[in-house]
Amino acid sequence: MKDFKDKIAVITGGASGFGHAVATRAAREGMKLVLADIEQPRLDQVVADFAAQEVQVIGVRTDVAKAADVEALAAEALQRFGAVHFLFNNAGVAISGSLWESTIADWKWVLGVNVWGVIHGVRVFTPIMLKQGTEGHIVNTASVAGLLSPPSMGVYCVSKHAVVTLSECLFQDLAERNAQIKCSVLCPAFVPTGIADSERNRPAELLDPTHEKTEADRKREAAVRHAVGSGRISAAQVADMVFEAVLEERFYILTHKNIKASVVQRLEDVIAERNPTNPFAVTPGDRRSRTAE
Repeated sequence: MKDFKDKIAVITGGASGFGHAVATRAAREGMKLVLADIEQPRLDQVVADFAAQEVQVIGVRTDVAKAADVEALAAEALQRFGAVHFLFNNAGVAISGSLWESTIADWKWVLGVNVWGVIHGVRVFTPIMLKQGTEGHIVNTASVAGLLSPPSMGVYCVSKHAVVTLSECLFQDLAERNAQIKCSVLCPAFVPTGIADSERNRPAELLDPTHEKTEADRKREAAVRHAVGSGRISAAQVADMVFEAVLEERFYILTHKNIKASVVQRLEDVIAERNPTNPFAVTPGDRRSRTAE
């Protein structure tokens, strides 16, 4: 996809974080915006801000975990603009903690948004984009947590590993069709976004009233919030990387190059059939010494 002007971009999680940053870059490219988000007040404000800049934009409150909501999002996009050329399946949530401490509600919430949200986006929008017979691009937001398996991130990692393999399979399916639609998977590390506070959008029916937060829970959440907030790469920089990848038709978008040492270490552990290395403990130097074992 080489020409963005007057093309239509559908962006989930579009009212904050990566979604808002990509929408901002898309607006600069002259694209028309369909922004989806579960937070109605924030979505309304973002739409008003773009409209004040004379950007053609609509906002559609969407819970991406629900098939009917994503189908309604597609219908709104087509009714308003008549086509979809760029799809950013980006809405996401996160929790932390040991796997055995995670509740059924935790799993349903995280997998519903992070995995089913992407499934619904691909299922609903890909046929529309293929039928148009024009160039287009799908970007699915995963995470470096989709390439690694660190401690205290099990539920989130499961969801993001699913997004990576879903995207890889989508790439192969589109290539087999020789489709004009291309795809990429975004795998960022720590970037200051609102995901550390994603509990604010957790549906009431997926709250677990029987689970009381412990001091360890609070310390872990504070550590995650600090790590995310201290990221040296901004959401706007990630948005630029996304557009560069779309222009280059490049599949993997790894925003933090230093993480590659941990990715390589994981793959080498698999090939060597040895126990997994903690990815948080890996440096390029450590990887070379461990590879020599």
